[in-house]
Amino acid sequence: MTKLTDYTSYAAAQTMFAPEKLWELFDGNRAQLNIAHECIDRHAGRSNPAVIVVHADGQDEVLSFAELAEASSRFAHDLVSRGIKAGDRVAVMLEPSRAFYVAVFGTMKAGAIAVPLFTLFGPDGVKLRVDDCKPRLIVTNAEKAQLLAGIGTEVVVADAAFLNDLQRFAPHFTPDTAADAMALFQYTSGTTRELPEAVKHTHRSIVTLMVAALYGTGLRPGDRFICPSSPAWGHGLWHGTLAPLALGITIGAYAGKFNPERLLAALERHRFTNISAAATHYRMMRNSGAAPRYRYVLEKMSFTGEPIDSETAAFISDTFGHQVCSMYGTTEIGVILVSYPGARDFVVKPGSLGKPIPGGRVEVQDAEGKPCAPGVTGELKLWRRGEWIATKDLGRIDEDGYFYHGGRADDVIISAGWTMSAVEIEDAILKHPQVREAAAIGVPDPLRGQVVKAFVVTDRPGDASFEHEIQDVVRQRLSHHEYPRLVSFVAELPKTPAGKVNRKVLRDREHAAKQSEATN
Repeated sequence: MTKLTDYTSYAAAQTMFAPEKLWELFDGNRAQLNIAHECIDRHAGRSNPAVIVVHADGQDEVLSFAELAEASSRFAHDLVSRGIKAGDRVAVMLEPSRAFYVAVFGTMKAGAIAVPLFTLFGPDGVKLRVDDCKPRLIVTNAEKAQLLAGIGTEVVVADAAFLNDLQRFAPHFTPDTAADAMALFQYTSGTTRELPEAVKHTHRSIVTLMVAALYGTGLRPGDRFICPSSPAWGHGLWHGTLAPLALGITIGAYAGKFNPERLLAALERHRFTNISAAATHYRMMRNSGAAPRYRYVLEKMSFTGEPIDSETAAFISDTFGHQVCSMYGTTEIGVILVSYPGARDFVVKPGSLGKPIPGGRVEVQDAEGKPCAPGVTGELKLWRRGEWIATKDLGRIDEDGYFYHGGRADDVIISAGWTMSAVEIEDAILKHPQVREAAAIGVPDPLRGQVVKAFVVTDRPGDASFEHEIQDVVRQRLSHHEYPRLVSFVAELPKTPAGKVNRKVLRDREHAAKQSEATN
């Protein structure tokens, strides 16, 4: 019987894909399924590593499927002994490590709900999420335990002593969860919500997720796959951890403060063949200047989170020998546009988001809900369950059916009647060889309504001459009316926890500054 993992071509994906075939990749069925069993236990006999944790301090931690299966079973027994029941929440605030995987998979194995929390949250950020999901237990390290002392929830320090103490429990635990039972609460790293609210996933989510794994990251058995994004977020959790482990694939994870050369060295040392990262990760690899020092065997490369600038895309192609493939979606609706990594019959167009996943229907629509003509910017929408679902992202299509990102709906800049994309302006600015990072927003202007203001990170002193150079780059490469009339040189750009440029913070700062000027 031919499985979905048996072919890689774009043509076969369009003709052979059917949702019911996804179930052939799992032991479970529509009634009973458990993510921990699918990702860990059923692969316990494999000889390839389950996880290689690349620590920022230079150490590597290699974990087998067998040891994770046993340790997560012991953790599940520990939860039961504490009176934690199916449906109870267990928050896990740890960097990728043996303790992290044991806690997350052990929680789901026991039928409780795992809630990964970003390790860089301060007390307010943690409290907002704890108040929302109300966990029975928080698993963390000694440093974070002090931060969480007054939060009102039991805290367990998952240190070496705790993990050793788990030896008193049996090394086997048979999960018994309905496929539609809740398994994971995941908090988005974006800025679409004023207050955090969990996106709730059932155990069967691992099945629908596999569409993105097969066609967005190009995962196939035998890959050695690495994703440096934090597993507290969707990219690192679903695409970087759960999907590849469910296929028995060795994964690489990154723990600690990100160092691009540390990742480049790990690509060589562990011979990773497939990588999916945020655009920021690739940009940092480029800016590090360290890439030529190492040798690579990468065959498939993908990115998500935000568009990748053309200079970084060219660096990737020149350095690794492959074009990087976009994977677009949101935490709420999943991945909907992909570039089919590994499909030799799919032409990757630089700058594009690719085409819809097999069986997917995506359109660019105008304000009245009608399809936009090629080249016309509108809102990206997904057809699901009999209705169009808004993504709140702008985009356009070309004559060949490729989709292109136009930024968040609130990132549109309208100046003197011209509609401009912050993403396109930033891409043009980044073509200046001395610009490391750039962000663009619209700021109020009495004559034009809005004008473009650029924020530039550079090692070169910012002066009027440099400002004119940046403006000229945009004029020459994009348009004479889209150049930034205002340029601010900054030490760093505000980022979301997932590493995306946070333009909302820049807009809020500008608004606050204007308000302050008006009152003084």
